Amino acid sequence: MTVSKMSWRSSFRCSKFRHVFGKPATKEHSYDGVPITRSVHDNHYCSANPCFIAVVTECAGGGSFLVLPIHHTGRVDPQHPRVCGHSARVLDVKWNPFDDHCIASCSEDCTVKIWDIPVCGVQQNLTKARKTLMGHSRRVALIEWHPTAENLLLSSAYDYKVLLWDVSQAGAVIRHPVRVVLMPVHHRYPSEMLLLSASFNSDGSRLAVTSKDRRVRVLDPRTGKILQVSSSKSHRANKVLYIGALKMLLSTGSSPWNHRQIVLWDPDDLSEPLYEEDLDGSAGVLFPFFDPDTHMLYLAGKGDGNIRYYELSAEKPYISFLTEYRSLLPQKGLGVMPKRGLDVSACEVFRFYRLIAIKDLVEPLSMIVPRKQSGTFQEDLYPMTAGNQAAMTAQEWLLGINRGPVLMSLKPGTRVANPYPETQAERGLVRQLSSLRFQMGPAGGAVSGTDLDFIEQAFLEEQLAYQDAKYPRDVSDLSGWQPDETQIPLWTYCCTPHCCEPAERPPPTTESELLQAFYRQQDEIRGLREELNHKDVRIAQLELEIKNTRNNMRATF
Repeated sequence: MTVSKMSWRSSFRCSKFRHVFGKPATKEHSYDGVPITRSVHDNHYCSANPCFIAVVTECAGGGSFLVLPIHHTGRVDPQHPRVCGHSARVLDVKWNPFDDHCIASCSEDCTVKIWDIPVCGVQQNLTKARKTLMGHSRRVALIEWHPTAENLLLSSAYDYKVLLWDVSQAGAVIRHPVRVVLMPVHHRYPSEMLLLSASFNSDGSRLAVTSKDRRVRVLDPRTGKILQVSSSKSHRANKVLYIGALKMLLSTGSSPWNHRQIVLWDPDDLSEPLYEEDLDGSAGVLFPFFDPDTHMLYLAGKGDGNIRYYELSAEKPYISFLTEYRSLLPQKGLGVMPKRGLDVSACEVFRFYRLIAIKDLVEPLSMIVPRKQSGTFQEDLYPMTAGNQAAMTAQEWLLGINRGPVLMSLKPGTRVANPYPETQAERGLVRQLSSLRFQMGPAGGAVSGTDLDFIEQAFLEEQLAYQDAKYPRDVSDLSGWQPDETQIPLWTYCCTPHCCEPAERPPPTTESELLQAFYRQQDEIRGLREELNHKDVRIAQLELEIKNTRNNMRATF
């Protein structure tokens, strides 16, 4: 039987998270002056990891997003270099969970691109992606990385296709996915193939989706077989989220009376919901975020200024309202920092990055549990959590192997051995540097001279390896090179003020350079106008000569 109640009738059960409060960052510690995209899609438009934050920006005539170092707060330079290789509006970005320097982006130009971000950040406009995935014929609205297998990326587009890609395949352009999860059959376009959201379970063996018909489905991502379909007519689902720790599904949507709802499901039986709750009558989409370590649920509405907190449990009534954070500034989207990037010394259990479009502001919002001894590590707040190491390769997952995430400890100076065989990507220097950055942060204490030498040596080796791989020294090394087929006239790439080729002159950085560029452009415009005037005069002269010649010919005859 379904349990249903209003949100204001919350149970006052004892919980160590009942006093959690949201602490917004000051303007000096926020990202000010970011031209946030004006796209109307119901995506987050923001993604964060312990090294960088990526925000989709407005870019006339093309698509771009901004990548900033996580500590690069304050006023953002309007001419800051961007990632601008898409020819149409960017719809979403997602960081690779196992590589802090790899990010995926999807766009209205029907492509998905994989980008490599340098360790020092984006120093000039990036226009060439490492990989371009070309398998869709309409705009790609949704991408999602696999939670345990490396290099697996799910994409969904408005051509009613859901594809699974292995981005480690050879070549700059990948046209064939490793799995076709859903696709139209006999030119029929059923609404269940147009996804609104997607969520993997903890080991990636199941995929929960919501579709245009506003139902919840559970799929086998390897075969595309639909295992469960919700049949409740009292709930029109919009977003879905796997609650793996409690073996539940959570969906947000609306009721037949257009009240926003949250619903809990049993993923093995979607015939009837376990729990329903009406929240309010607002129209914005509810974005759910779940913390599997604390069993806390956060609900943030698009266009709202508040974020609600709940605590979930496996017993009835399943969900308990804690409190909410309120702000006068509405949020367009939200990014979430992984647990390994939180400040454990301040008892921070969750961190949002609120996109406030009316202020061109990205505001970090920390969820903090008040403790008397906040400077010490709290074992009960930070259990073992999912780390940045992949549990298996893409080929192993495709063969049917299922593995849970590789866990790590957030306690500074603690290392946990990987219980699974080491994958090829984990042997790279990028992940070694990423783990070193995390372990030697502000909470890790002083760093010895030997550690600094090792970090510097590893950094130099990484940079040399990156340069050797990107720019081969010998012509014979170009045997495996493939041309970037995105440059063919399949669709036209537009040049925008923020998107220039690497060979072009970089944008001016100082006021004097800007004035020089302005005067130079004025001179060029003046010269072009003079050329046009000369051409007009010459055209008039030729027309007069032709007229005189015709008159002379008539007089002769």
